[in-house]
Amino acid sequence: MTLTDSPALMPVEQALDALLRQAESTAIKDVESVSIEDAVGRILAEPLVAQLDLPPWPNSAMDGYAIRESDLRGQPLRVSQKIFAGSQPEPLEAGSCARIFTGAPMPDGADSVEMQENVELLDDGRVRFLEPVRRGQHVRPQGGEARTGDEVLAAGARLGPIELGLAASLGVSRLSVSRKLKVALLSTGDELVEPGETLQPGQIYNSNRMLLRRWLQRLGCEVIDAGIVPDDLVRVRQCLADLHEVDLILSTGGVSVGEADFLGQVLREEGELSLWKLAIKPGKPLTCGSYQGVAVIGLPGNPASTLVTFGLLARPYLLRRMGVLQVEPLSFQVPANFDWPRPGKRREYLRARLESGKAVLYSNQSSSILRSAAWADGLVEVREHRQLKDGDLVPFISFAELLC
Repeated sequence: MTLTDSPALMPVEQALDALLRQAESTAIKDVESVSIEDAVGRILAEPLVAQLDLPPWPNSAMDGYAIRESDLRGQPLRVSQKIFAGSQPEPLEAGSCARIFTGAPMPDGADSVEMQENVELLDDGRVRFLEPVRRGQHVRPQGGEARTGDEVLAAGARLGPIELGLAASLGVSRLSVSRKLKVALLSTGDELVEPGETLQPGQIYNSNRMLLRRWLQRLGCEVIDAGIVPDDLVRVRQCLADLHEVDLILSTGGVSVGEADFLGQVLREEGELSLWKLAIKPGKPLTCGSYQGVAVIGLPGNPASTLVTFGLLARPYLLRRMGVLQVEPLSFQVPANFDWPRPGKRREYLRARLESGKAVLYSNQSSSILRSAAWADGLVEVREHRQLKDGDLVPFISFAELLC
């Protein structure tokens, strides 16, 4: 990556635009064919085109009676056949109706269906129709959902349960998807240890590794876990050298200009490095660069800062590299259940939950408090230089949207 440092705080939109441009220039081009059973979470590499009409034949949308609308002249009709889903009906006899069930194919000659609630079954087996029948009512036409040759999913679609159900309805058993993005995940700092180990004085457990690893896997990335890299120049250099067959190196702990900035030193010597100071809170410091041609993103180390910057910046970058077009999380407006009297110079993302339709803030918004996110439903966005009063509308980004 070649990105320019700026002495002023960089707006969130500017940082995201730069990241997305870089993502598009290094988008994954490799395509592989996978079974529909294994395609959940993958990114469609080629448009999905219908190879048959859907539905493939006209069928009934109701349990009822299939008729030729012109046969109805107020007289009862005899039932000439019974048609179940999965059966092959005979042509409809003139002056008759057919008992038909939901999803069953329409018999040739029938053009309408009347639901069973609107008919009277007479003692002699004939059927009297109690309401006027409109031609075509309760009939699902052939090709009503898709015609042969229609593009039903565009390239770049993320394949979730709905998309895979649609593909299955077209008889598709394999899909062309983009290769998984290979992300090397590493944490930096002598103070970090993994859960299960004994804490020594000055040490803390590494929460970011678990947070990001599972999040990356949800996004469909292949994660190479590089573990914790201590503050040692030789170890840092060796770790990076071992990561040459990945698409991205994602680090936490930050890269600065301090005495223990060994990761930054290696990047400056053997790659490119830009340090951004973003107009965002939490998460002001962000590192972008490359190491021997491999993209590098360095997130701040505080857990809430990691969550916010990954969700709002790194996540869209990753999705765009995999070919997804809609990458920014959706937000919606909710009333604030708080006052915000002192406007800030940075855009703030506050951990909040919805109670009775209003956004309630967690009491401690420190960037080191991950518990705030576990308590919350999502993030409230407070724009720069804005004051708020209880009841004012604010954008809310649900974690259900952000974490998928």
